[in-house]
Amino acid sequence: MASVLAKGSVGVSVFSELRMRPGLPTQRGWEASTASRLALAVTTISILLIGSNLATPLYPLIQADLGITPFDVTIAFTCYVFALVVGLVLAGHWSDHVGRRAVLVLAVLVGLLGAAAFASADSLGGLVLGRSLQGTSVALATGASAAALRDLLPHRPGWAPRFTLIASAGGVAVGPLLGGLLSVYPHPTRTPYLVLAVVLVLLLVPLTLLRARPPVQAAAGPHPIRVLLPQRMVIGGSARNAFWLAALVGFLSFAVFGFTLSLAPSWFAPIAGTDSRPVIGLLAGMMLFASVLSQLLPLTGRSAVPAGLATMALGMGILPVAGIVGSVPLLTASCLVAGAGQGVAFRRAFAALAAAVDTAGHAQTISAVYVITYLGSAVPVLGLGAASQFWGIDAAVLVFAVVIATACLATALLVARAAPRRR
Repeated sequence: MASVLAKGSVGVSVFSELRMRPGLPTQRGWEASTASRLALAVTTISILLIGSNLATPLYPLIQADLGITPFDVTIAFTCYVFALVVGLVLAGHWSDHVGRRAVLVLAVLVGLLGAAAFASADSLGGLVLGRSLQGTSVALATGASAAALRDLLPHRPGWAPRFTLIASAGGVAVGPLLGGLLSVYPHPTRTPYLVLAVVLVLLLVPLTLLRARPPVQAAAGPHPIRVLLPQRMVIGGSARNAFWLAALVGFLSFAVFGFTLSLAPSWFAPIAGTDSRPVIGLLAGMMLFASVLSQLLPLTGRSAVPAGLATMALGMGILPVAGIVGSVPLLTASCLVAGAGQGVAFRRAFAALAAAVDTAGHAQTISAVYVITYLGSAVPVLGLGAASQFWGIDAAVLVFAVVIATACLATALLVARAAPRRR
């Protein structure tokens, strides 16, 4: 999908790409426009993330049907994250050597397997298998889609990270809402995944017909498979600080998102006084919708990251108060404020990183920063699930909110103090 190649480039099959032995090219295939290729890259990661978060409003129902505990729910959720992290480490650079199109097709196929496994799960083990496959599919698509956007927008480097974040946050936000809406039909824990499977099959059609562009770093030699082995990433010079800032902001951001997408539905329900899954899905998605909308704002400057972190801290500070007084307006305000702050902080940090790295290592670098980012959805949330077993969910959420708000404020202070020195 690299835009640096001529439009008349010839196509090869997905199988040939994955074998890393293109052989004789053909003139067959859909020579899509740049806009169509952009749409496919964005659509693929968005749909996979929507599918990975359909379960958010379903967790209370799944918990009751399977007789599992809140801690078991966090285990299933964090298995998705750990599979995603391992996939990013092992395969984050594959699209640089195999090709963007081939890796996206592979991601969709693994996503189909994950949807089937989760829909048919009748135990915690089945949930873990389905979530692990979903995490693997998102891992494969993350680096490939982000790098494809960078390839397709070489003269507008600021647009690629914005599209990447909007597609990612938008997919995560729509997932809970769509899962809640589809769950009102018969077989509420299976219907959302049957719909997802149909959409993924339809998505495979344009992806496989697309005339792929050669990889940016085609493998050479008798053993090309070696380039797919995990590689040590070297981030030098000005990109190092940008990398760690994006990783830290991402870790805090996804700790909050992880709570919203796992235990929050069970915590939201008594506050809202309803067990309606569409309503719970909407509440769970509000923070992510606010994040998407805030990323559309033209906020720039060195103060954007600390201001966004401080805003996220404020939102997290309101969260336990909403639980104590049982106020839906306060809960809504908390989600919207925290999501808006996260969107501003992460977009600015992510854009600075994307601008600082070379095109050749873009997929690997973005995958690496998402490794740390997604760990924020696993480690703190797993601790939150364990704490809820001992203290109860209300006390655990209170401690979680205080810790995250404090960490956001401390990071904002460090970034603000470091800005004059960089200037």
